[in-house]
Order: sequence, then structure tokens, then C-alpha cells
Amino acid sequence: MAGLEGIEQPRGHSRAAAARWSPAVEDEQALRALELFGNPTEAEVPLPSRPESAATARRLAQVVVLRTWRLTPKLTEDAVLLVSELVGNAVRHTGARVFGLRMRRRPGWIRVEVRDPSRGLPCLMPVQEMDVSGRGLFLVDKLSDRWGVDLLPRGKTTWFEMRVADR
Repeated sequence: MAGLEGIEQPRGHSRAAAARWSPAVEDEQALRALELFGNPTEAEVPLPSRPESAATARRLAQVVVLRTWRLTPKLTEDAVLLVSELVGNAVRHTGARVFGLRMRRRPGWIRVEVRDPSRGLPCLMPVQEMDVSGRGLFLVDKLSDRWGVDLLPRGKTTWFEMRVADR
């Protein structure tokens, strides 16, 4: 995005996330989340707009990317991190009571969408190495192949897409 050329991503944040989460480990909670909330590849999954819903969204993304779509652990890790960032923005900045998570796959691509009722647009800000917040869209911009926002009559959908190798 404009103004961010040449700025390197601070690596401490993503390393910490990788140390806490391992896609190679069987995650019964991820399978349970799929049973309780539904499959975001089949229909939008509504989740309450609370901080703990980020964990549910991460688990749903993990089970879909790693098990359903059978993509690499590295791609799964990146997708889970980006889901967490979009959900965090929806929870923190929109005042919504509910947000929706949807995941799609087409040849060569995956797409993750988070819908909320706010029409306020997210803002990509430059970050400094010592910043403790405000890195969400910066990470989305760096780790995804493309991302954007679609305004809806009532709200918006913030999305990212990643290239994947088709088998």
C-alpha cells in the first residue's frame, strides 16, 4: 500500500504467535468449534463480537485450511494469524454485537472474509518497530497476496486472499 514501501515487518509479533500455535498438533477444540458454530466454507458463521471469539475464529480457520483444504502448515499459520487480525479489528473498532466469518477456495486462491455492520473503513497505518498495537492491517498487507474492503448496504466485508498451490 502507499507509503509502506521499504518498511520491513517487525518479526517479534509473528514469532510469538508461531510459538503458541502449532498446526501439526491435533486440535480437538478446532473440531469442536466446527461442530458448534458451523463450517465457514458452507455459509457465513456468525460469532459474538467479544475478544474470546478470536480464538473460535482461529480454530475454525485452522481446521478448514489444514484439514479440509489440506494446505501447508506455514500457509495455515499465516491464514490463522490474519483471521485473528481481521476479527480483532471487527471486535475492537466496529461496536458490532455480531460479526460473520466466511472462507472460500477457488483454483489457486483462498479467501477469508469478516463481515461487520459498521461502514467505517479500516486504515492501514505505517508501524514502527517498538509499536505495541496497530499492526493488524500491516500484517494482513504483508502476509496476504491481496486484501480489501467491500462496502455493503449495511456494513462491510474486510477480506484477504492468499495464493495456494493446487494439487
